[in-house]
Amino acid sequence: MEKYDLIIIGGSAAATAAGIYAKRRNLNFKIISKDFGGEVATSGEVDNYPGIPDTDGLALAEKFKKHLADYGVEPETGVEVEKINKLEDGTFSIIAKKGKEYISKAVIISTGVHPRELNVPGEKEFRNKGVSYCSVCDMPLFSGKVVATIGGGNSVLESGIMGADIASKVYVINKNPAFKGDQILMDNLSGKKNVEIIYNAMTTKIIGDGFVSGLKYKDSKTGKEKDVKVDGVFIHIGMIPNSGLAPEGVEKNNFGEIIVSKNCETSMFGLFAAGDVTDVPFKQIVIAAGQGTCALLQAVSYLNRLKQ
Repeated sequence: MEKYDLIIIGGSAAATAAGIYAKRRNLNFKIISKDFGGEVATSGEVDNYPGIPDTDGLALAEKFKKHLADYGVEPETGVEVEKINKLEDGTFSIIAKKGKEYISKAVIISTGVHPRELNVPGEKEFRNKGVSYCSVCDMPLFSGKVVATIGGGNSVLESGIMGADIASKVYVINKNPAFKGDQILMDNLSGKKNVEIIYNAMTTKIIGDGFVSGLKYKDSKTGKEKDVKVDGVFIHIGMIPNSGLAPEGVEKNNFGEIIVSKNCETSMFGLFAAGDVTDVPFKQIVIAAGQGTCALLQAVSYLNRLKQ
């Protein structure tokens, strides 16, 4: 059984930042993850990460990996953590599939999120080929084009508002008869001349030939199926945090996000969390990296107190 000062669970921006700082502090630590790159690696063009313009998600993930390698840090991938238990002596037992176990004095959870999917034909086929789950990341790629954004809450309202300033035409598709969001956002969206809101529309299929060319939806009032020609489809029906591995008793909000302090502490001493798996309101790569750094520095403070 392997024992460490710190285990970092995750393989993207937050884990990378934490790993760099952990190495600089000369901790006995390990980064473990199912894979490396996370949602970052599945992103299309990335042009909002400071200092690294004109890149894409896969290339940025490779830069993260190289930066770790430059410090002699090799993440252990292929490790799918199932459960974390806090032991009577205050240490943590991290249990992965295939019976592997790690023991650590402190743990940082930086496992991110995965998008809630529509589960309709064409969605997986055209992911990163016109289908996106991040308007902030990818909407600028559709300047002057026609897009659809799907959802019923604030995320889709913000997507539609952003799209109206970039795309030539935006269809906002809501399966419900009304939005469940902030009135100020609804008013803003409805005032956009190049936005068409379609209510009671259940998306049934995303179509294309190599790249998205349109979608189909069913009008729940009439039962008729209709087509919309678009160049891109943005899906904003929620994100699912990868927080199921957290120990029992760790506080989460109604969305399943791990609640953290401004120093990335969870409700359990010695357990920290960073990035999109937490209740941080904005899900961005650069914010995840900052939180990874914060979580690591707070973990160091925690470990120092254990030595006293």
